[in-house]
Amino acid sequence: MRVAMFGYQTWGHRTLRALLDAGHEVTQVVTHPKSEHAYEKIWSDSVADLAGEHGVPVIERNRPDDEVVARLEEAAPEIIVANNWRTWLPPEIFTLPPRGTLNVHDSLLPAYAGFSPLIWALLNGEKEVGVTAHMMNDELDAGDIVLQRAIEVGPRDTVTDLFHRTVDLIEPVVTEALSKIAAGDLQFVQQDRSKASFFHKRSIEDSRIDWTWPAEDIDRLVRAQSDPYPNAFTTHKGRTLRITRASVSKGRYGGTPGRIFIPEGDGVVVVTGADARFGKNHGLLVERVRLEDGTDLAATDYFTTMGGYLGR
Repeated sequence: MRVAMFGYQTWGHRTLRALLDAGHEVTQVVTHPKSEHAYEKIWSDSVADLAGEHGVPVIERNRPDDEVVARLEEAAPEIIVANNWRTWLPPEIFTLPPRGTLNVHDSLLPAYAGFSPLIWALLNGEKEVGVTAHMMNDELDAGDIVLQRAIEVGPRDTVTDLFHRTVDLIEPVVTEALSKIAAGDLQFVQQDRSKASFFHKRSIEDSRIDWTWPAEDIDRLVRAQSDPYPNAFTTHKGRTLRITRASVSKGRYGGTPGRIFIPEGDGVVVVTGADARFGKNHGLLVERVRLEDGTDLAATDYFTTMGGYLGR
């Protein structure tokens, strides 16, 4: 089919690769300019470079404008495919091709529409994540589902693990979804909007540790902000301290949330939970930390004496 594509970063790169490898005629690519945003500097394989290598016309925009619409009309695609396009596509674009616009999203819609779905899903303890191909309508990530593929979340998976396993789903999902559409198989599944959830973009502040959370939740936050993502962080003696590896303590500890309490195994326990005063909670076993200058240390080498508080 004749296809135009909107996409950005590695997700868009994998989508364009799938279109090219499947032999579709890609007539126009629209992508975002490079960004210094913390979450847009990682997984940043260039859509523009891949398109240029294959002689596909490219236009870079943060938001579509009249020139983008004119270029699309001239390109005359049968369908648009979008993946990780970061701003709203208006109806004059997503309804422009006769077959509409296929959007690829890295969650199991209708849950986790919006931004950073893998991070939010891991934070919330979901047992599965995945990739959904759906037809675009005038509500973000809400159109009928063409195809969906899931993977299990392991008990110690990080968001980096989940990224690599879900990004590998993009090419087969895009290829199969377009094959269905080209064959006239339009038996799509309407989303159950009563099960929908919608999440905002993450910022650095979203990675700040709240020691009143249960240890299990903070452990998931640390794993959801694994390298190369901006790490979960706290403060210690007025300086930023990143927690790069942690787990839930074996013992139960009481006191005040954020208290640097006691060595356990290969780490140091920090008291957690809003009800920590009752002494029934597990703590967070901090195993590795990163200082403001980028130095990585075992927690036992950083916390050489017990006492004091994190988050202050």
